[in-house]
Amino acid sequence: MEAHQGDRIVIESNRVGVPARSGEILEVVEHDDGPSYRVRWEDGNETTFYPTSGARIVSTDA
Repeated sequence: MEAHQGDRIVIESNRVGVPARSGEILEVVEHDDGPSYRVRWEDGNETTFYPTSGARIVSTDA
């Protein structure tokens, strides 16, 4: 999963009745074992996110 600053990330819930959440990738941080993303979520909170199988990147490239 390759992402860039400005892309959106969508995290699908693995629980019934819990909606997906999404946010804007503010920074991509490379590590030996893969990237992490600094994300500003829809609610305004910012966290570091390590991608999982339920994550989907929505590219902002035209």
